[in-house]
Amino acid sequence: MNPLIRFKTTILPLFVTFVLGFLGVSPRAQAVFPAPDGDYGNGNTAEGGDALFSLGTGTFDTAIGFKALFANTSGSSNTATGAFALESNATGYNNTASGEGALANNTTGHDNTASGKEALLSNKIGSFNAADGVAALHDNTSGSFNTANGAFTLLSNTTGGANTAIGASALGNNKTGSENTATGVGALGKNGTGSGNTSNGYQALLSNTNGNANTAIGYQALYSSTTGSDNTGSGYQALTNNTTGHGNTANGFQALLSNTSGTGNTADGTFALGHVRTGSNNIALGDEAGAQLIGGNHNIYIGNVAGFRESNTIRIGTNATGGGLVLTRTFIAGISGVAVAGEAVYVNANGQLGTAVSSRHFKDDIKPMDRASEAILALKPVTFRYKQEIDPDGIPQFGLVAEDAEKVNRDLVARDRAGKPYTVRYEAVNAMLLNEFLKEHRKVQELEAALRAVNERLKEEDAKIDKVNAKVELSRSAPQVAENSQ
Repeated sequence: MNPLIRFKTTILPLFVTFVLGFLGVSPRAQAVFPAPDGDYGNGNTAEGGDALFSLGTGTFDTAIGFKALFANTSGSSNTATGAFALESNATGYNNTASGEGALANNTTGHDNTASGKEALLSNKIGSFNAADGVAALHDNTSGSFNTANGAFTLLSNTTGGANTAIGASALGNNKTGSENTATGVGALGKNGTGSGNTSNGYQALLSNTNGNANTAIGYQALYSSTTGSDNTGSGYQALTNNTTGHGNTANGFQALLSNTSGTGNTADGTFALGHVRTGSNNIALGDEAGAQLIGGNHNIYIGNVAGFRESNTIRIGTNATGGGLVLTRTFIAGISGVAVAGEAVYVNANGQLGTAVSSRHFKDDIKPMDRASEAILALKPVTFRYKQEIDPDGIPQFGLVAEDAEKVNRDLVARDRAGKPYTVRYEAVNAMLLNEFLKEHRKVQELEAALRAVNERLKEEDAKIDKVNAKVELSRSAPQVAENSQ
């Protein structure tokens, strides 16, 4: 070999090293050119054009790919695999980037993990983030404690923190919202600033922009909600049309399906409160409970489909027609043996509870009972015992037989669903008894008045007799004067 060439290849690098040392500048403090093959010393490893190009005091960094960890100076324990991975990182540490452009703009952020093309691309100072998927956490700049797993998950997040997104485009539009959890394709996809939301299912809470503290679990649960807050939708399309309503809870297939702006509703069961749109503070429990309700407030339904439009109503159970289920017995604890004062409560043939009303504005065709009450004079009261299946103790009873009362007056009995006499309307009997009592009372009063009149006349007659007797006595006792005949 030419001695001159040998001199250039051996003496020149030593000379450069000597000069740099003399100037007080470490050869590792400047850009390494040409890049050494593999081992950069201090636990650093680089493979690829301009990988770890600006390395200074950083240790245990690994850069594989074009411009991977290009700007890193003092950051340590970083791993970058892929072109431009962690390209801008200067002092950040404990970062892992795998994929083209992953964590490319990170400067001082630390303890981040990015796996996928352009994952955490824009991150600068955010820390403790984990992104796995193409463009996952793409726009994140300073948000921390975020987890994104899936293509375009948390794509637009900038400063939001403590978010978890799993599934393609989950939390894709989130910008500053924090503490959200989205699991499923498109879950919380349009969220911008909303916080404290939980979404689990395909397009669950998809349209949420700034609503807070919502929970959506199931396909398109709370799909249309935009600004509504404090809602819970669990089930296929539960609360799917809700937009601004808040404080709603829907549990079941299409529960509260049509609700848009209603608030404070609770629906538990398949299609429970499924048709209600704007009603509020309704409670429905059971399969299709409250399903017929379109509008109304403050209703409670348990195993009942409800009316179409009503408010302040409680419905429990359903007596179906056409061969359907018919409820035949009701047991409610805490009633028997408990002393209570107040108005008596009745149940009508439709199962509605209430108290008897007597005000004039509840009544039509008001007229005196007159002789209509005389029918009760033909009733035949009896003593009896209920059958054992009704009253195992066989306590002696006193009353009437409905079939016998019907013969006297058809209006004195209530009928069952088959139209047969079921029970006596004892409240009607009582009213008729009152009328008969008053009639008899008036007769007694008339007789007493007549008797008083007779007594007065007798007294008057007695007084006259006494006067006559007095005169007679007076005439008997008067002295006789003899006539003088001279």
